[in-house]
Amino acid sequence: MGDQIWTVTADFARCEGHGLCVEEAPSHLRMDEDLVAITEDTVTDGHLPALRAAVRACPVAALRLEQRATS
Repeated sequence: MGDQIWTVTADFARCEGHGLCVEEAPSHLRMDEDLVAITEDTVTDGHLPALRAAVRACPVAALRLEQRATS
């Protein structure tokens, strides 16, 4: 079995621009015209805790972390 790769995605139809996620993970997220923008979608182990906090902080559940196995 290969290593795990994490990615962060956003549902832009849900995003209301609260910005709480950006406060938690500024290395991967920013606000762009009142919506979240993902600046880095591949998540390294060191940034995983911050992105988990960003997902939890979103009051409309617009962010998702997805885990994929590498081959």
